Amino acid sequence: MRVRQQLASHAAGFWIVAAAFLVVMAYSTVPTPLYPLYEARDGFPVWMITVIFAAYAVGVVVSLFFLGHISDWAGRRRMLLIAILISVISAALFLLWSSPAGLIIARLVNGVSIGVLTATATAYLSESRARSRPGESAVVAASVAGAANLGGLALGPLIGGIFAEFAPDPLVLPHVVFLIALVLAGIAVATVPETVDAPETPVPYRPQRLSAPSGSRPAFVAAGFGAFASFALLGLFTSLAPSILVGTFEQRDHLLAGAVTFAVFGAAAAGQLLLARIALRIQLLIATISCGVGLAAVAIGALTPQFAVFLLGGIVAGLGVGVLFKSSIATAASLASPGRRGETLAFIFLIAYCGLALPVLAAGAALVFFPESIVVVVFVSLVLVATVTAGTVMTRRAAAAG
Repeated sequence: MRVRQQLASHAAGFWIVAAAFLVVMAYSTVPTPLYPLYEARDGFPVWMITVIFAAYAVGVVVSLFFLGHISDWAGRRRMLLIAILISVISAALFLLWSSPAGLIIARLVNGVSIGVLTATATAYLSESRARSRPGESAVVAASVAGAANLGGLALGPLIGGIFAEFAPDPLVLPHVVFLIALVLAGIAVATVPETVDAPETPVPYRPQRLSAPSGSRPAFVAAGFGAFASFALLGLFTSLAPSILVGTFEQRDHLLAGAVTFAVFGAAAAGQLLLARIALRIQLLIATISCGVGLAAVAIGALTPQFAVFLLGGIVAGLGVGVLFKSSIATAASLASPGRRGETLAFIFLIAYCGLALPVLAAGAALVFFPESIVVVVFVSLVLVATVTAGTVMTRRAAAAG
C-alpha cells in the first residue's frame, strides 16, 4: 500500500510541477505586450526595450551558470520553490519600482528565477514520471516539459495583451494576478515528493561546469547549436514584436501584439506535441523545412510590408524551432549521467538563453543606426541560416543513429 501511495504521489506531483513550470514561464513573458505602454509612460526609445529584455536574458544566463545545476544535490523541490520565490520578488519589484531602472532590475530578477527553474523543473518532471510510470518512454516527460516551457512563454504575452487592452490598470493588475498565482503554485509544489536523494556528506558548491558529457561531445554540440538558434528566433518575437507591429505595420492594438507572440510560441509548443510520435529523423526534417520557409516569409513580410505574411511565417517558423528545441533538450538529457542530469540540462539551457540574449542585444544596437525593417530582415536571415544548419546537422545524426 505504501508503494502505491508513493507512486500516486509522484504521478500527481508530475502534473503539479508541470503546472508550476507553466505559471512561472508565463509570467516571464507577460511584459512583452506591455513594453509600448512602459515606453509611452517613461518616454524611452525603442532600443531601451532590448536593454530591458536583455537584462532578463542576462539574469537567466548568470543564474543558470551559478544556480541552475545545484538541484542535483540540493534537491529538485527546494530549488523549484526558490525559483518561484524569486519570481514573486520580481512581481513585487514591478509593482513597487515604476521607472526604467526598476524595469531593468525587475526583469533581471525574473531572469534569475527562470535560470533556476528550467533545468530543475525539466529534470524533476523526468524523474517524477520515471518513478510513477517506470516503463514509459522518456519522450512523454520531455514533451510535457517542452510544452510547459514554451506553452508558458506563449500564454504570457496573450494574457499580458488582454490586460493591456481591457484592464483598467494594465501595468499593475497583471503583476498582482501572477503574484497570487505564483504563491499558490509554491504552496502546491511544497506537497510534491522529492526525487533526489540527499548526499551522505555535504557537497561543496561550485559553479556550472561548461563541459559536454564525456564521449558524446559531437552530439551535444549539435544539440547546443539547435537550442541557441531556436531561442534566437523566439527572442525576436519576445522582445521586438510589439515595436515591429507599430513601426513596420502600424498595428497599435496591444492584444494583437500579445496574440502574435502567443501564436509563434503556441506553434512551437503544438509542434512538440503533435509530432512527438513521429520518428525523430522525420521530426527534424519537418522542423528544418519549417524554419527555412517560415523565416523567409517573416523577412518578406517585414520588407513588403505584409502583416499576414509576417505572421504566417512566424507561426511556421515557430513550429520548426519548437521541434528543434525539444530535440536539443531530449538529446542533452539522454547524454547525461543520472547524477549530473541537472548540470547537463543547465548547460544546454545556458546555451539556449545566450541565443535569446546576444542576437537581441545586437539588434538593439543596430536599431540606433538602421531602420527597423532592415534590422529585422538581417536578424531573420542570420537566424534562418543558423536554424537550417542546426536542423540539417541534427537530422543527419538522427538518420545515422537509425
